[in-house]
Amino acid sequence: MPLLKRRREIPLRVGDIMSTPPITVNEKTPVEEAAKVMNDNNISSVMVVNDAGELVGIFTDRDLRFAVAEGKVGKNLPIHMLMTENPITVSPGTSVIEAMRKMREVNVKHLPVVEDNKPVGMITSRDIIDAAWLLFEVLAPS
Repeated sequence: MPLLKRRREIPLRVGDIMSTPPITVNEKTPVEEAAKVMNDNNISSVMVVNDAGELVGIFTDRDLRFAVAEGKVGKNLPIHMLMTENPITVSPGTSVIEAMRKMREVNVKHLPVVEDNKPVGMITSRDIIDAAWLLFEVLAPS
């Protein structure tokens, strides 16, 4: 009788590896100020919230490149005019595998993590690579 190798599942959740605290800007924030927040925090995206603190969009390096290429920087435009509206989100309890699947399906590198439509963190492709690296380090034979 052949031995069956049982598939191991690591119950890794988004909340285990997401970046916190959430870095946000208000939807009325000028694009130049949002870019400064990203630079000051060494991040490649910022979550955009309304006055109630609810997520309304995301602004990424890709959006910033577009803004520069189209001559929209330096005009004090509010971020809501350049952000990606209604971004795909996950909850802290979402499995990392599901988050990876969503990122791959829609070709994004950032997923806001929300509870009650309010940001609690961000998971990025870099967070996933860092977690995978750590797992490989732990599981690799010495």
